[in-house]
Amino acid sequence: MAATLQQQADGLQAALATITGLRVFDHVPDNWATPCAFVVPDTIEYWNAFSGGDATHNWTATVVVGRQSDRSSQRQLFEYMSYSGANSVRAAIETDRTLGGVVQSLLVARAENVRMVTQGDQYYLAVDFAVRIHA
Repeated sequence: MAATLQQQADGLQAALATITGLRVFDHVPDNWATPCAFVVPDTIEYWNAFSGGDATHNWTATVVVGRQSDRSSQRQLFEYMSYSGANSVRAAIETDRTLGGVVQSLLVARAENVRMVTQGDQYYLAVDFAVRIHA
């Protein structure tokens, strides 16, 4: 049986929570304290095999950092975008490619969409990570 969306979300959140200092939300927050992350399903491809099954779930993991200064914010974001290292989102998520045996496999395909976001009158820097899960 394929993993539910909630099981996948829980597994991704648990993986992100291994990054020291990163606050992980189980929903898209209205208000946040940075640095923070949250995951949302993007697309689901139901028919990757002729007989059905092998559904692919595409998730977006978003990381938001504060704007203490433009330079320090960008450097902090670069640490999350790194291929490896203590703050690497890719490394944290791919540490267990089965999310504890819940899914067949996963990979972090790319980091993309670096942008400024606002909350109230505050500006933040954000990046999205595309995660592909074979449930």
